[in-house]
Amino acid sequence: MMGENQENINSEFEVASIKEDWGGDGRGRMNLSGRSTAISSDFIPRQYQYFDSNTVPELLDWRIEGMPDTVPFAARRLLSWHNCGASTSRVSLPPQFTAPAGIFTADLEIFILSGVIQIGEWQLDKHGYSFIPAGVRVGNWKVLGDEPVEILWMENGTVPFKYEASETDKPDARMNEFIPALDSKLLPWGTTQTIQFEVAKKKFLRKSNNGGGVWLLAILPHYDGKYSMIQCYNEEGYCLSGYCDIGNDRLVKHWFAYVPSFSTSLRHITDDGGLFFIRIDRDISKSGTVLSYVDRL
Repeated sequence: MMGENQENINSEFEVASIKEDWGGDGRGRMNLSGRSTAISSDFIPRQYQYFDSNTVPELLDWRIEGMPDTVPFAARRLLSWHNCGASTSRVSLPPQFTAPAGIFTADLEIFILSGVIQIGEWQLDKHGYSFIPAGVRVGNWKVLGDEPVEILWMENGTVPFKYEASETDKPDARMNEFIPALDSKLLPWGTTQTIQFEVAKKKFLRKSNNGGGVWLLAILPHYDGKYSMIQCYNEEGYCLSGYCDIGNDRLVKHWFAYVPSFSTSLRHITDDGGLFFIRIDRDISKSGTVLSYVDRL
């Protein structure tokens, strides 16, 4: 269902994103504002939600709309979603899974949690990443080996996500943003650009048009953030290994986080460190987007 501010721009694949609830104009195209989650069917403003994705019920007969009936079913755990159509899921593709080449009607991001998959000419294995803009043709999909492939599956668009058979890219597809296969293990670690996470490392996987984007965050052992933070943006996170205590919650492997804009996120502490997959819809290197806050109550 489209919101009032969503309208066709150039083509059926070029639909306006919802405006971010921190005041952004939607240029980041991630549609992280105003989401519901697996533990709250209604959006709750300014309240972070952390939960174990293993406890989310699996839909065992999931298939992308439009795919032929010959494509095997996959399993899907729906983690967050917006009524506009955007969503984040944990998807498991069975061994010997195959799907035909074609295009998708909305932007798709995938991050491999385990297993190996071939997409057209490229292979993605553990911690591999791909960004497929709407209308960009990708080749046949095939799971390699005898193990299922676990994927963080992120549909970013404001139109129903569907597969369409196609031999070519659509004329208006954003080919300049296409990331067919990125091996995050080969990327260098950089600084986090925020004082609150000074003792941490960051690998950018993708930068969006408004400065936000997708990255890996390595929180080093013996980290103590000391103070709560007011986060003036929307965030999704997924723990890949290790842990971090945030207030009374301990984020460990397979825990998912949704943090709406202007949430007060409590003190972060870890003895052993942790690795996290992060998505944020704003440039957090700019002053005023992450604020230390001492709760004196």
